[in-house]
Amino acid sequence: MSDSPSSTRISVRIGGIAESATLAVDAKAKALKAAGRPVIGFGAGEPDFATPGYIVDAAVEACRDPRNHRYTPAGGLPELKQAIVEKTRRDSGYDVEPAQVLVTNGGKQAIYEAFATILDPGDEVLLPAPYWTTYPESIRLAGGVPVEVLADETQDYKVSVEQLEAARTDRTKVLLFNSPSNPTGAVYSRDEVEAIGRWAVEHDLWVLTDEIYEHLVYDALETASLPVVVPELADRCIVVNGVAKTYAMTGWRVGWVIGPKDVVKAATNLQSHATSNVSNVAQRAAVAAVAGDLSAVAEMKAAFDRRRRTIVSMLNEIDGVVCPEPKGAFYAYPSVKGLLGREVDGVTPTTSTELAEVILDKVEVAAVPGEAFGSPGYLRFSYALGDDDLVEGITRLQKLFG
Repeated sequence: MSDSPSSTRISVRIGGIAESATLAVDAKAKALKAAGRPVIGFGAGEPDFATPGYIVDAAVEACRDPRNHRYTPAGGLPELKQAIVEKTRRDSGYDVEPAQVLVTNGGKQAIYEAFATILDPGDEVLLPAPYWTTYPESIRLAGGVPVEVLADETQDYKVSVEQLEAARTDRTKVLLFNSPSNPTGAVYSRDEVEAIGRWAVEHDLWVLTDEIYEHLVYDALETASLPVVVPELADRCIVVNGVAKTYAMTGWRVGWVIGPKDVVKAATNLQSHATSNVSNVAQRAAVAAVAGDLSAVAEMKAAFDRRRRTIVSMLNEIDGVVCPEPKGAFYAYPSVKGLLGREVDGVTPTTSTELAEVILDKVEVAAVPGEAFGSPGYLRFSYALGDDDLVEGITRLQKLFG
């Protein structure tokens, strides 16, 4: 059989999806460690803390309750939806109703279902770059067209209204907004959030705002939720969030969509056919998480803040590396353009992908290259790992490039 497009085994839609670079790097690092190699992985975007005990206890109790052994509403347990409503009011000052909430299998499903619900084929989505690897793939899967808008380190990785306006066309339907940002740790100020929100209102655009890192903001910086700062945007705004980062629950797979009732109803219909309800045990654990206080995230945040200062200082000691200080999340995103084209232990990398391969091969440190985030010439380092490993890993880089 020939390999013509009509006879290929994989559909064009799915064949065009790139593997998650961050998960791929993390998997490779773990495989090397399992083989006995002393690899230090900076790839994964997950806290290195255990899920707090009271949340685990809620899950154990839920396992014993026969109610959780059965199907429940596709859109989420009523108790969890109500807890998300109250958490959103408490943390963001945003008043919503349970009918505006859809509980999903993590933030990735929330993002895909939101795009699938509001995008028609050919609709354009403005995508500030550097961006999280999943965003463009979710847009394409939904039939949309990602339009990248790049902001480099000279702008603290934050796009301006002027840049967004220059990229807007008559096909533009949505702006994707992420603050605090993965991969850069950039945080937009309240005034910057307001300016972008008012621009979106002026041009009748939708905004999907990803607030998964909302509680990981440093240096007493204040930010705000878009539909709170610009209330007139609320009817065309979709908020994505979840328990993964705040409560060290990446593996529990509970996220949510908050949006207009008609959008949430349509997305719930989609989910009813795609996955049905999220695991009831995970949802019961999420109730305990979002209804509880924020002491767990406060402890993690203190550790992340300490590591943030350490990694930025150590990276900036390397000649050829420029690392702005991130203001949120748990990522450092240094420019490594000054290292490209330089011989390193007999090898001369010319791209950040090649550089990441050299670093893994020579000193067994795993980082994610900027190509994965739409901005070649950079590396992403997650500092959600132990302090000793962090120092050891960056020390290896200092010696390699010293």
